[in-house]
Amino acid sequence: MTHAETIAKLLTVKPSQVDAVIRLLDEGNTVPFIARYRKEMTGTLDDEQVRIVADEVSRLRAIDERRATILASIEEQGKLTEELRAAITAAENMTALEDLYAPYKPKRRTRAMIAREKGLQPLAERILAQAKDKRPLAEIAAEYLTDQVTTWQEAFDGARDIVAETISDNANVRQAVREKALKFAKLEASKVEDAVDEKRVYESYYDFSAIVSRLQPHQILALNRGEKEEVLKLRVHIDERDWRTAIEAEFEEDILSPFSDELTLAIQDAADRLLLPSIERDVRRTLSEKADGHAINVFATNLRALLSLPPLANQTVLGLDPGFRTGCKVAVVDPTGKLLDTATIYPHEPQKRWAEAIDTLQDLINRHHVTLLTIGNGTASRETEKLAAEVVRATGNASQPVKYLIVNEAGASVYSASPLARAEFPDLDVSIRGAVSIARRAQDPLAELVKIDPKSIGVGLYQHDVDQTALSHSLDGVVESVVNNVGVDVNTASPALLTHIAGIGPKLAAGIVSYRDANGTFRSREQLKKVSGLGPKAYEQSAGFLRIREGNNPLDASAIHPESYPVALAVLERAGLKPASPLSERKTALQALAAQTPPAQLAAELGCGIPTLNDILEQLVRPGRDPREEAPAPILRSDVLKTEDLAPGYILKGTVRNVVDFGAFIDIGVKQDGLLHKSQIPHGTLLKVGDILDVEILKIEAERGRISLGWHKP
Repeated sequence: MTHAETIAKLLTVKPSQVDAVIRLLDEGNTVPFIARYRKEMTGTLDDEQVRIVADEVSRLRAIDERRATILASIEEQGKLTEELRAAITAAENMTALEDLYAPYKPKRRTRAMIAREKGLQPLAERILAQAKDKRPLAEIAAEYLTDQVTTWQEAFDGARDIVAETISDNANVRQAVREKALKFAKLEASKVEDAVDEKRVYESYYDFSAIVSRLQPHQILALNRGEKEEVLKLRVHIDERDWRTAIEAEFEEDILSPFSDELTLAIQDAADRLLLPSIERDVRRTLSEKADGHAINVFATNLRALLSLPPLANQTVLGLDPGFRTGCKVAVVDPTGKLLDTATIYPHEPQKRWAEAIDTLQDLINRHHVTLLTIGNGTASRETEKLAAEVVRATGNASQPVKYLIVNEAGASVYSASPLARAEFPDLDVSIRGAVSIARRAQDPLAELVKIDPKSIGVGLYQHDVDQTALSHSLDGVVESVVNNVGVDVNTASPALLTHIAGIGPKLAAGIVSYRDANGTFRSREQLKKVSGLGPKAYEQSAGFLRIREGNNPLDASAIHPESYPVALAVLERAGLKPASPLSERKTALQALAAQTPPAQLAAELGCGIPTLNDILEQLVRPGRDPREEAPAPILRSDVLKTEDLAPGYILKGTVRNVVDFGAFIDIGVKQDGLLHKSQIPHGTLLKVGDILDVEILKIEAERGRISLGWHKP
């Protein structure tokens, strides 16, 4: 099969769709651009499908490169037969390729190599062939004795080394044993003697055994971490019947041959010394890849949901980065995120300047007309929440009430010490920068979180244990997808946000901001072409995702690509509208046009595809629509809820903070998140970070800091 056919089978789409995506990628087009503006060519494959095609074609091409290297290596050795060439050409994955290459792969000096150098290859071949010979073994071996091989036993020892390596390197044997092991082998764990596990984190794995095919991803990750921390010892046990059957299918013993016992010994040696350790590594690697893939998908799904949380518009926010000894850092930002004021208060131990802290916060709130307090959820967060609640009760009025919100502060410290933060706030203390980040996260989670390495955002499972390259690739793809799906205002976006727009990297993002600083706001998308380094290709890829509000051309505020402006203008003209026509008029007029002329006919008359026409009509009615607006707004609070206020049976509203294999962690407004176990989630319900739902308190274990939740249907 061609690459397009292979990937099409995986995605259950037509090969022609995949082939179009591959051609577009090879022409230098980005995933967001292809998914959004080349729907006619791809048959409307979405962003995720296009990204899978991009990843899969890279993987398949890497296999092709390895295949070419292997063929060249074996040919150079003069050992490439037509049969072997056909087998290598037909190999569908890297494992199969490496199995075929194993006998020809340059190795470090092995026992078999040494035996071959001593001239024992012919004797090994006789053992493998189970040749018939009525002479005693000592007499058979006599013809192989030399200065280097002085006894007949030594001759057979060397020959068996060659046979053992031959058996272990056999591609069919390796494939058969590996397949059996992945189905039936057991992964066994035991505690390392004298290992320290103070919190008994790995207690459930001190004496553990499970069939590898039934292991859950979170178990594999926990076992791997326990081994890495030298608390657990792991081994893979493969039953003898599984490996022996595979070997004997390729290397059959003949009891009538004098070499029968030699082959038996060589088989056992091959299994113990070469084959099983290698297969165990393969099994462990396969399990880890499976678990890594799952954990990465969980992290990516949670990150997508977190970045897609709705912004809280028109809020002047006071951010609190809680702390004890060093105090709570305070930052006030206006509705655009501009820093207005900073302070440090010391309400907690050891200073306990509570009243002074309240006075400071009230002064900041009154002077800057603050409407929302955001509190980082780290150390001293719940103690600081009490402070915030007291301030909220004493401040504000019915027309402009002040509320507070606890936000996930993961990554704030990473941002505050980054070059980006230093460039943004060169004169601010590192800790105050963290408070700014906490304040801005409520205003626009996406704009703030893109400044942080996605791995530091903390919505994953074992994220530090998985393949970091694969994790970064996946998370970068999520950030790119969300940013381009939302679009950015080119006149207010930070360099960090612009960097993730299709066709724009860090250098070009900095160039756009520099041009904006030097020349004022952009008045049109066309003006972007004046930015140094932003050539025709970069403009083509990025223009549709860059919004210009209140510019010279109303279409520049939409997601309509400039290449489709003629079609958009033609649609408006047919509806009796102009680009500047009010939205209230557009909807009625465009609905009337659609009723008069079916979309297929209109698309044909205008010379565009139906998907593009539908997107244009949508944007003309709701230009630059932010998809995040459809997500539920966060719960704003005005008073503290304590664990002791709760009891089984209480019904509360909660916000999903993290979704993991065994359920979801829910913020219900107390010190620790509650766990909604997967058994409590209705079948078929998919929760995501940011979802707001009603939950019931099932059980409170205050001493262990655990709250068990149940699903409550209003």
